Amino acid sequence: MENKTKKRGLGRGLSALMGGGESEVLQVTKDKPVENDQADHKRTEGVCWIDIYQVEPDRAQPRQKFDDESLEELTASIRQYGVLQPLIVQEKDGFYQIIAGERRWRAAKNAGVEKVPVIIKEYTSEEVLEISLIENIQREDLSPIEEAKAYKRLMEEYQLRQEEVAEKVGKSRSALANALRLLNLEETVQGWVEVGALSAGHAKVLLGIKEKEIQRILAQKVIEEGLSVRQLEKILELEKKKKQQAEAIQEPEDTVQALIYNSLGQQMQDILGTKVNIVQGKRKGKIEIEYYSAEDLERIMDMINRIR
Repeated sequence: MENKTKKRGLGRGLSALMGGGESEVLQVTKDKPVENDQADHKRTEGVCWIDIYQVEPDRAQPRQKFDDESLEELTASIRQYGVLQPLIVQEKDGFYQIIAGERRWRAAKNAGVEKVPVIIKEYTSEEVLEISLIENIQREDLSPIEEAKAYKRLMEEYQLRQEEVAEKVGKSRSALANALRLLNLEETVQGWVEVGALSAGHAKVLLGIKEKEIQRILAQKVIEEGLSVRQLEKILELEKKKKQQAEAIQEPEDTVQALIYNSLGQQMQDILGTKVNIVQGKRKGKIEIEYYSAEDLERIMDMINRIR
């Protein structure tokens, strides 16, 4: 299952990708601009000033939404003090594509700034995505769904394993796996999580429901009634008890066995870090182990081999 054409060599860390030294993250103000040769700024390693309309965002960057209130606060700060930290950009098709600092760029445009300080670098497409992802995650700017989509994109486009992505963004493999599970939510529910109508806590509870339509109905109930995560959990617990009581009246022995199998399935799920379902038939049963990518399947097989 190993892909021999796998691209490696990322993971040098955000500071290394941006040049490695704190000396390049200079503070500049509108009162004391950094002097530079404007005619030769394309080759300048330090900070230079570029017309703001020559700078454009990376349309493929992980973050797609910006908080209006915090953006307005930054806009007010830039009107008063100027842009205090340069953007990281690279030249592309006659413009300068933002690698890090799109929020500053947006606020500067809103503030009417004509020129912005930048550091011009050259990156591979892998490094561009990695920097955008890490910068936003470290600043907690991504929604849970945007974060999960960014992880998935890194894995799919650059053939990276979950362990490799987890190492790059400074998260545990289990945390990354749980983030990716959010993409199993019903599409409308994902949209509500992305815009903040549902929290990540609500989303994790809803993941316990297999039926997509029921996920959506309960999610809508949470939004309309302003239910907390704990209240949603109580609703599911109550429904589960009702179902168990109904089953116990008809088939008490089967219900006890079902509870045992559910408990065993939960234990296996905790060990493997993925959804496990034990299905018991009249004479035989089966164990269903979910996986979400080829890399995830390989990870599960590695764990099973180690247990063996």
